[in-house]
Amino acid sequence: MNTGKHSQSVGILGILIGFAFVGITPGQEPAEKGPSSAESAKVIASLIDRHIADKLREEKLDASPRCSDAEFARRVSLDIVGVIPTADAARAFLDSTDPNKRERLIDELLADPRYGQHLADIWQALLLPKVSDARRIQTQPFTEWLRDSFNENKPWDQMVTELLTATGSPEENGAAVYWLANQTVDMVTGSVSRLFLGMQLQCAQCHNHPFTGWKQEEYWGLAQFFMKVRFEGNPRQNGTAVVTESERGRRPMLPEGVKQVPPRFFQGEQPTLSRSEPYRPVFARWLTSPDNPFFAKAMVNRIWGQLFGRGLVHPVDDMRPDNPASHPELLDDLARHFIASGFDVKGLIRAICLSETYQRSSKPHGNNDSDATYFSHRTVTPLTPEQLYDSLQQVVGSPSAPPQRGGNPAAKNPNQANARAQFVAFFQADESGDPAEYQAGIPQALRLMNSPQLNRGGVLVEEAMRRHSTTEARVEHLFLGTLSRRPSEAELQRFGDHVRKSGSNERNGLNDVLWVLLNSSEFVLNR
Repeated sequence: MNTGKHSQSVGILGILIGFAFVGITPGQEPAEKGPSSAESAKVIASLIDRHIADKLREEKLDASPRCSDAEFARRVSLDIVGVIPTADAARAFLDSTDPNKRERLIDELLADPRYGQHLADIWQALLLPKVSDARRIQTQPFTEWLRDSFNENKPWDQMVTELLTATGSPEENGAAVYWLANQTVDMVTGSVSRLFLGMQLQCAQCHNHPFTGWKQEEYWGLAQFFMKVRFEGNPRQNGTAVVTESERGRRPMLPEGVKQVPPRFFQGEQPTLSRSEPYRPVFARWLTSPDNPFFAKAMVNRIWGQLFGRGLVHPVDDMRPDNPASHPELLDDLARHFIASGFDVKGLIRAICLSETYQRSSKPHGNNDSDATYFSHRTVTPLTPEQLYDSLQQVVGSPSAPPQRGGNPAAKNPNQANARAQFVAFFQADESGDPAEYQAGIPQALRLMNSPQLNRGGVLVEEAMRRHSTTEARVEHLFLGTLSRRPSEAELQRFGDHVRKSGSNERNGLNDVLWVLLNSSEFVLNR
């Protein structure tokens, strides 16, 4: 299913059939987010818009208009904290007359503790391989380290340095889990090159790459920096192992075809290293240096892809000469600003979300219907499994564990965390798939449609019944709590008529309405 096209919502109960979507140097502590930081974000946002507008003129493409407040509130909430707004939050935002309310909402969401959890969800999936050998590794310390680091707005160069030089046990250092999950040198080299250099360097592991010019010796020169990592204890037994770096101890098994070459920075110099000293800190200093031509661009492109559903270089981890950026000057400029900010991740997200490019409607306009490259309109993307679970949890709740405010409830409740993990695994898309493609199939759709929780209404229906006295106000509350918008007159009439036919048991009619909203395309897509 191509989610770039607006599709009709799922209907229920004859009377409801037909419901449709209507629609600063590296390592320096970041500065306080005062007026200067806000002003800097606006400057970068304007820079983004100029580059995008120039390319649209060059390509003779129309730009879609600004999205509605309802679309913006839902979009930015999903993108920054990974969950839809509550009914109260949506209503307050829609009713606000503050001309700067979008900017204020961005800052509020960046300060929300769910921001760190959302990025931890994203980066844990990227950093920890989904292989059977890693099943018993305790990942909670790693998730907490990621969450806390993002919430503290730890500079990206510092965060990556801590990750790549981690030693000790998971209990002492959550970042060490990365090494327990990526024990072989080829796994680490592929992960580091893909996530922090933005390229699929593993293609050169066994032979020179036939298209990019990358050499096998370049791959193994990079891999040499990780050859001294050792493990004390058994990494597969409840995370009791300790990560060290030395010449002593049993070295993890090397892959076939290993090439013994001196350690060398990718497309760079061969550093002078002491065999008695760890290699990883030397590599991390090179990797995170402002002079590194790959590091800042890789993160800028990945954050852009996270917020737009498509990178300036697409796919986001395939930066190579024969796969150029759609807007190369913009990528260069954003990377320079990212470096100058002290690798401020929140600052980068703030600037992008402030741009008119980010705030465009997803509805095609003029001749831009088929544009999937130049950001003339917002790309429609399916909710990630984590976004879907947390949003459903917020709407329907759980009989045994009511949702908790101010953070991800699954992180505080072991049973809920297990339920969340199972849900995520069931709805997980193919890693190589396009994030703009809806990959869930019939099993996933049936699981939602037949879910006991979705069929009995839950928290949002109880709120609507308790807070409002009229059918129309209750239906509106359901719309605000699921789609972050008010119903159209036609929707209000249709759903209101159905609820009124329930007679004295209005709750059953509201349960039906909520079921329709939760199983509609509008709910499961980020527009």
